[in-house]
Amino acid sequence: MNAITDAGHTDSFADAGLPRSIPDYLDRLRAALRGADPALVQDALYDAEEYLRSELAENPDRSEAEVIAAVAGSYGAPDEVADIYRDTEIKVQTALRPPAPKKRKSLLGRFFGVALEPRTYGALFYMLLSLATGTFYFTWVTTGLSLSIGMLILIIGIPLLILFLGSVRVLALVEGRLIEVMLGERMPRRPLYTNRELSVMERIKQIFVDPRTWGTLLYMLLMLPLGTVYFTIAVVGLGLSLSLILLPFAQLFGLIGHGVYLDGIEMTGAWEPWAWPVFAAIGVVLLFLTLHAARLIGFAHAQLAKHLLVRWAQHD
Repeated sequence: MNAITDAGHTDSFADAGLPRSIPDYLDRLRAALRGADPALVQDALYDAEEYLRSELAENPDRSEAEVIAAVAGSYGAPDEVADIYRDTEIKVQTALRPPAPKKRKSLLGRFFGVALEPRTYGALFYMLLSLATGTFYFTWVTTGLSLSIGMLILIIGIPLLILFLGSVRVLALVEGRLIEVMLGERMPRRPLYTNRELSVMERIKQIFVDPRTWGTLLYMLLMLPLGTVYFTIAVVGLGLSLSLILLPFAQLFGLIGHGVYLDGIEMTGAWEPWAWPVFAAIGVVLLFLTLHAARLIGFAHAQLAKHLLVRWAQHD
């Protein structure tokens, strides 16, 4: 975030009651961001801690309270920083949001208008990709858990488990980027911040008691069955609908014989010219039903990811 250079911010910061430590500053910033998107809260806390700790490292001869007071004019009070993040988020989301299609009042307009929404194709691509990502996540979690838990009887088991849980958090951040790009749901762009004033053992304990750790593990285990279902719906819906739409053209150019089979089922009468537009119309309807299903699945999955990967952030 750009530095705030207005000197008047220092006075307002002091008048509001100066935080005496970085954790105090972060607690006030979290309170000021109450009600904001949990992903935004996570990013703001991470940025603030990184900035304040870098300033503290550059001024080792000064106390933490003195450093916070000195940088108040360049970074701002928690309330001011919260307002800046809210305003910036609105501007960024407005700039990144694809143009909203014109609202259609008719039922047919709403049904076929899904093809004009960019998020439809993002959700469809996510469904096709989810089988690969789900398989990877499931394999990573089951292998990592079995190895680390199985080696807990040895000294190396504990650091291995900690490294595994850390890798899971990194994967959660990557998955969040995929969800934000393809499904349009705001996800964290920064990792979880940690209170570096805590001892190593306390920070390790926080990893185990943090609900997001277990929520992320649950999400990655669920991704395999969910990814399988998403992939199947997308492939079957697209394959069947496009086959029906292209069937008349295949018949017209003699690319198939008199017997038409879809998944081993004979399409009786499909070789008759009068039946061609009927099958094509069924294919078109099925294609748009698949697009609507992709939109619904994309929205539902984004909410699931937001809850398991992020939602607890604002209750810390």
